[in-house]
Amino acid sequence: MRLFPALLLLPAAALAAEKAPPRPLPRSVDGLPIGAIPPQELPATGCAAFLWTNTTNRALIAMANADPARIRFAPAGTLTDLVRTAQQGGGNYGFATHSDYAGGDYQLSLDIEIVERGDLSQGAVIPAGSLRIEKTGADTVIVPVVGIIGCAN
Repeated sequence: MRLFPALLLLPAAALAAEKAPPRPLPRSVDGLPIGAIPPQELPATGCAAFLWTNTTNRALIAMANADPARIRFAPAGTLTDLVRTAQQGGGNYGFATHSDYAGGDYQLSLDIEIVERGDLSQGAVIPAGSLRIEKTGADTVIVPVVGIIGCAN
């Protein structure tokens, strides 16, 4: 009989472990004033560019959507979405080689190289790029990035 109460606690402990709160986002990647973002899913339609730091520790720091035209990043560990305000230069999959985003105190500029490869379907690679982060009243930071573009069916 003494085992019965312990057996009741076991499923409750397992449920508590499943519902554990998510870990907080890192406030900084490699000492930069930008944190990693959690794993992101492809949008239901259109394309998205997933961007990792091209620094000592590769971390997913941004995801840009072609439509709606926006970028998600985590300045100081806080998820933030900005809208695209301009783009120029050749590109594909709904992205240009240069895009500007803005909102609140932030202005971002994304410069990327888009390379199509035969071993990728519905997407491309970003072998080199940079994400310029400007915040009112703070230093400008330029983060080297690499990435991949994926598109929904």
